[in-house]
Amino acid sequence: MPQEPQIIITSADLGRLDRLLDSTSLSHMPGLDALRHELDRAEVVEPHEIPPDVITMNSMARFVDEVSGREYELTLVYPDDAHLTHGTVSVLAPVGSALLGLSVGQSIEWPLPGGRTMTLRVLEVTYQPEAIRKQQS
Repeated sequence: MPQEPQIIITSADLGRLDRLLDSTSLSHMPGLDALRHELDRAEVVEPHEIPPDVITMNSMARFVDEVSGREYELTLVYPDDAHLTHGTVSVLAPVGSALLGLSVGQSIEWPLPGGRTMTLRVLEVTYQPEAIRKQQS
């Protein structure tokens, strides 16, 4: 198995995601263990300390499939928001928990049906809530 990339998350995201993981209404959801694994191994920083090229909750980012060259743009959201607009991915989806905390240039393997995988590399974080808040203060 390839080495997992180092990830960074904000203390605010960690708090919200811990509450999500503790929610009894989601205890049946697949993906909880994968998200807990990501949170356990993450470096945690204050929201104002997160670099602007890191994917946080509600960030929008562009990715490229390293094999096909196809580009994607996804917004990482909480499970309740995953259905609101096209191009969102829940943090409880396998690719969602894998994207949390990645920075530009890092890659992940995304499992596909049939046992295949796709390698996605982060090209750009096009929107990050923490970066917007820093610009406004």
